[in-house]
Amino acid sequence: MTRPARRRPRPAGLLALCLAVTALLLGLAPASSAADPGWWNPTARPAPDSAINVTGEPFKGTDAQGRVRGFVDAHDHLMSNEGFGGRLICGKPFSEQGVADALKDCPEHYPDGTLAVFDYITNGGDGRHDPDGWPTFKDWPAHDSLTHQQNYYAWVERAWRGGQRVLVNDLVTNGVICSVYFFKDRGCDEMTAIRLEAKKTYDMQAYVDSMFGGPGKGWFRIVTSSEQARQVIEQGKLAVVLGVETSEPFGCKQVLDVSQCSKEDIDRGLDELYGLGVRSMFLCHKFDNALCGVRFDQGALGTAINVGQFLSTGTFWQTERCTGPQHDNPIGLAPAAAAEKQLPAGVAVPAYAADAQCNTRGLTELGEYAVRGMTKRKMMLEVDHMSVKAAGRAFDILEAESYPGVISSHSWMDLEWTERLYRLGGFAAQYMNGSEAFSAEAKRTDALRDKYGVGYGYGTDMNGVGGWPGPRGADTANPVRYPFRSTDGGSVIDRQTTGQRTWDLNTDGASHYGLVPDWIEDIRLTGGQGVVDDLFKGAESYLGTWGASEKHKAGVNLAAGAPASASSAEWNPFTSYAPGRAVDGNTGTRWASNWSDDQWLRIDLGAPTPVGRVTLDWERAYAKAYRIELSTDGANWQTAWSTTTGDGGLDTAVFTATPARYVRVHATQRGTQWGYSLNEVGVHGR
Repeated sequence: MTRPARRRPRPAGLLALCLAVTALLLGLAPASSAADPGWWNPTARPAPDSAINVTGEPFKGTDAQGRVRGFVDAHDHLMSNEGFGGRLICGKPFSEQGVADALKDCPEHYPDGTLAVFDYITNGGDGRHDPDGWPTFKDWPAHDSLTHQQNYYAWVERAWRGGQRVLVNDLVTNGVICSVYFFKDRGCDEMTAIRLEAKKTYDMQAYVDSMFGGPGKGWFRIVTSSEQARQVIEQGKLAVVLGVETSEPFGCKQVLDVSQCSKEDIDRGLDELYGLGVRSMFLCHKFDNALCGVRFDQGALGTAINVGQFLSTGTFWQTERCTGPQHDNPIGLAPAAAAEKQLPAGVAVPAYAADAQCNTRGLTELGEYAVRGMTKRKMMLEVDHMSVKAAGRAFDILEAESYPGVISSHSWMDLEWTERLYRLGGFAAQYMNGSEAFSAEAKRTDALRDKYGVGYGYGTDMNGVGGWPGPRGADTANPVRYPFRSTDGGSVIDRQTTGQRTWDLNTDGASHYGLVPDWIEDIRLTGGQGVVDDLFKGAESYLGTWGASEKHKAGVNLAAGAPASASSAEWNPFTSYAPGRAVDGNTGTRWASNWSDDQWLRIDLGAPTPVGRVTLDWERAYAKAYRIELSTDGANWQTAWSTTTGDGGLDTAVFTATPARYVRVHATQRGTQWGYSLNEVGVHGR
């Protein structure tokens, strides 16, 4: 084969080569890049608009192990201005009319905030403030202003440019707050508001797309599967997940302890939400409803919410002594005069015993149906805001199904549940606290994350009426020094400017969403790189929980209909409590033993098969001490699992899968004065 003649480089080619080498040596970009702003910069941003104040290309792809990288905000409220009657949160995250229309105050706040009623209910003082937003922003957004827009799209864009790769947008409203608030421009039906907020989120995606050349081109990508999210993150963009946080989902309120919804309502509601793209949700929030009891709010806010509870349900919160180490928040007795005026004459918020800190209301029968409905649809359950009693039962159900889709997104779960959540495969995030407090809490649970190999997240809860980190001060020993580099090292982040206002985390605190990267830098300075590294692993960990939920398959119950025998069975002339009643698939029937300690129930699987998980649904007569025993021949038994601290309810025993034909539940100590009683026993290979 003849080798072609080698051509001499043309002078123009040599010149171009020399210029390119010189540019590289000097650290300069090729001249042609001036006409190429980069895929991450829009070609048609509105003018005027907020600055982003971040330079450098957002990171793409995966690490050497094939894992995506990036921060996770597991709890934000982009569209809460559309909830609560439309006038509780002032301003919009975007507007086709531009920034001046998006970032303006509610009409009633003019001229000086005198009628900013919710502002002074939640933040104290008299509510007075300069209502002007764009372009001066004298008084808002601010870390302690709870009723003004913090999620303007350009501020979210800055957070994405700073390294965030997952944002959970919780569609949120509250019908009671809407109904009692003085100002509104729409109705208070919660599901109507949720539908509108979902639509507005898709509208925001289209708005961002329009700046980048059309559908699918923008950085703001709503995703409905973990694989889709992974692809978006690998492209360097922001995966936006829809969630729901509302007090009466599907109309499931309760009035005087009577449910106002049915199983059919729950199925219709879950199907509708899934169709809208919702993949995670809370079953209760702030007020007890027909699905579950809530974890209380504290202090004056707790009193105000308790008033709302009465207005919504006809009952105040009711408490009891906790039965375990977990507990709900103390309600507190601080007055909330403005809220208490809403109560009927002669009705007052009750006092509560200091040693009774748990909500009497747990997960109802309808709530259990909703949890199981979510697992069937591969949705993730948010356990924050659930009472200890409700969350405990929810964990029981998820453990019995080995379902990993459980999320604690903003520090409203009792921390004693954390390992239980990680053991299932769930994901945890901490509320956006001050950097020092956030770092301290992150370090407290660091060993657990190492044990389970998971990352960490934060829940900003912006536009969620919660309050955000204040300034540490310009004179602090280790302030954020601008500009600084993003965690991945590829971007440079300076102070954020919108209109005539420039924010500095040191002196302004976390005033709006655009300061999330600054707050993360503050965490690095106060808590160390290790905390930030765990946060940077958050995207992969969150997708791991979501993906495992999507792939989950209900295990085959090897015990269903199998022959069963027992040491005894309680005799009753009208009802059978025979051993087979515990494996008949009907939770309305049960096996019950005689009233003495040493009793057993044996199940014959028919042939040796691997057994690694046994679930026990106890009736009120439960075992405090019992063990799960396995045998291949029915004569020689080995203990696979045991406990001496049983507390009834739904138990799940997980152990190394072992071949067995016979499974025996051997109870040795009763938890009540009666015998032992099991509604249903499940036996599974894993």
